Amino acid sequence: MDDLKAYVKKLNLEKSSGTGFGIKAEPLPDFSKFGEISREPMSKIRSVTAEHLSYAWATIPHVTQFDKADITLLEQSRKDYNPKVEKAGGKLTVTSILLKVVAAGLKTFPKFNSSIDMDKMETIYKKYYNVGIAVDTDRGLIVPVVKNVDNKNLTELSIEMGQLAEKARTRKIGIDELQGACITITNLGGIGGTSFTPIVNSPEVAILGVSRGSYEPVYIDKAFQPRLMLPLSLSYDHRIIDGADAARFLRWICEALEQPMKILLEE
Repeated sequence: MDDLKAYVKKLNLEKSSGTGFGIKAEPLPDFSKFGEISREPMSKIRSVTAEHLSYAWATIPHVTQFDKADITLLEQSRKDYNPKVEKAGGKLTVTSILLKVVAAGLKTFPKFNSSIDMDKMETIYKKYYNVGIAVDTDRGLIVPVVKNVDNKNLTELSIEMGQLAEKARTRKIGIDELQGACITITNLGGIGGTSFTPIVNSPEVAILGVSRGSYEPVYIDKAFQPRLMLPLSLSYDHRIIDGADAARFLRWICEALEQPMKILLEE
């Protein structure tokens, strides 16, 4: 019994001196030996983000699925309808369109609108459809949440998304506006890149990454045609979502962007 107590005490000491996730921390070298350095404390947002994403990465078995959507027709429609949305006070973007598409996808694929309770070994299925939108700010990444996406039209979603992003950048966002997301969308298309592997925002089970669209030759009707292709990356929690389910979900998202009638027919 004494040996068992000593072993448990040793484990607790190792955990307390480690990363907080059962992984022993390695000491940093003295960087000043190699050249001049400076130190500055992390911002509150950066430190919270670092801790949260470390937890998410350590506890969720991540897998990322990639696909591309042909948004040639969608982009033309977006440009045509954007002036009307701007007149109402918003901006019709690919992200605001994805809000509606992803919410519809959650209804079709309920596993993606769930969370895992490992203590009780239960899956929690949500009956609401809230979507987080990652916003790049001068203080780090902030994820405002658009609530009840399924009950709002594209104009309403575009306006609300713009307002939340502005509040995040100007430090006026409320804590209640950062909670309750079922899934997150993170769009780096405005910056660049062809693909990336976003980290699932626990306790959600999936996150959709959007990269920059570009024109590519696509073989259609026995000829190559220039089509605007949008790269999408879906990272997911493999404890609840299998690869085949992820592939179907992401392909459904792509087809909904290519054929908007799909949402009207299936909702």
